[in-house]
Amino acid sequence: MADSKREIERKYEATAETRLPDLSRVAGVSAVAHRGVSELDAVYYDTEDLRLMAGSLTLRRRTGGSDAGWHLKFPVASGIRDELREPLSDTLPRSLAGLLRSRVRMSELVPVVRLRTARDVHHLLDSGGALLAEVSIDTARAERLTGGSGTAAWTEIEVELADDGDPALLDAVERRLRKAGVHPSASPSKLARALAETAPERERKRDEGARGKAGQPTAGDHVLAYIRHQSEAIVDLDPAVRRDLPDSVHQMRVATRRLRSALRTYRKILDRSVTDPVGDELKWLAAELGIDRDQEVLDARLRSGLADLPRTLVLGPVRSRLRIWSVARRGGSRRRTVAVLDGKRYLALLESLDALLAAPPLLPAASHAPEQALPRAVLKEYERLATRVGHALELRPGHDRDLAMHDARKAAKRARYAAEAARPALGKPAERVAKRMKAVQTLLGDHQDSVVARDALRALAVQADAAGEPAFTWGLLYGREEAAAAARERELPQVWERASQPRVRAALEG
Repeated sequence: MADSKREIERKYEATAETRLPDLSRVAGVSAVAHRGVSELDAVYYDTEDLRLMAGSLTLRRRTGGSDAGWHLKFPVASGIRDELREPLSDTLPRSLAGLLRSRVRMSELVPVVRLRTARDVHHLLDSGGALLAEVSIDTARAERLTGGSGTAAWTEIEVELADDGDPALLDAVERRLRKAGVHPSASPSKLARALAETAPERERKRDEGARGKAGQPTAGDHVLAYIRHQSEAIVDLDPAVRRDLPDSVHQMRVATRRLRSALRTYRKILDRSVTDPVGDELKWLAAELGIDRDQEVLDARLRSGLADLPRTLVLGPVRSRLRIWSVARRGGSRRRTVAVLDGKRYLALLESLDALLAAPPLLPAASHAPEQALPRAVLKEYERLATRVGHALELRPGHDRDLAMHDARKAAKRARYAAEAARPALGKPAERVAKRMKAVQTLLGDHQDSVVARDALRALAVQADAAGEPAFTWGLLYGREEAAAAARERELPQVWERASQPRVRAALEG
């Protein structure tokens, strides 16, 4: 696994004549140590159509300085990036190549820019001599390697916070720089600036000419914007899932479900003969991601339930058995998830989403005003939910009611996603509907989680009994989950009444 570093930095415009102000006067800084000038030589790689740049990712192979090697940077927030590093080699390391697969796919990575930098480094130190931040004056020379042969040169100041440093220091340094007439850079990165300033003249004129006047958005425009956003979310989250970052599998699964839901809900706007096969593949992907995510949720629920018990009620090696059981199931599910993301079927799905957005199968209703077409689609999902909730409430507690409540949960999720997709066009009415549907979904989701937890607890009790261990604690947890599910069933009528009043139709059309 590549080394990872959180990079928090800011860039400022400068000239060859720019000199740093006295930064030892910044609060918390006791000394400024000059570390000399180093020569850096970096080649940046991307596809010919700059897919990495479109996602604000940068990949480079750099020599010189203290961190020579391959560097891959992912955006986290403004001025914050995660940088993954691998040692210097002639070819791109496999660990980094995997993290780029969702964007690169079958395309080739080619050198796009060579950037040679003379870096004049200064360290800001505290009273104990510890590093607070690194300030460098970079004299950069860029050469376009693909898509042109232009060159560019500029000088900038870069301030990078030390590991575990206080971001407030960057504000203090910036105030000092501004007083000296130094202002933030308009470009987010050296690569972005290099590509912009070395682009052929015809490319720059084309980009300027592309900023034309847009007409009034149609229902189709809004639906496609939502689909594009969710498609991009899947691609963006792919590397996070591979890195096993917190909540990444859940977020990727949610994006997959939202996308599939939109294709089904807005079938009067997009031709089902084209979107249904894509929807089937999204269903497959969500199911595969669910293997890992569902285990994650189940583990957290069982651990929480166990932690709530008094020690006197925890009999036998309960925690050890739960830990071994969780690790075995989680490890297998994680390996399967990564294998899915490496597979041809997943890459084919990403390609089909691109093709769908490039040539959307719009139906006549897509040209209608959003206020006309979108509410009808949301109302249809609401009516489906109302039918399923009514059916669940008619059944007696037991297996059939559990299944009916699970079906209602899926309908609530779909109604919520439909309202969320319509929110940019319909505003607060759609937002209110989404919140109501989320309340129903949350209750039904907790009920379903209890059903799944009871199945797991029964299996653990059987294992414990077979090993000669007390099964008392597992049975106690089972009983608590049974009581929790019964409580959710009693709450459903009231929650549904609040969610459906005032009527959703009035909320959307009033």
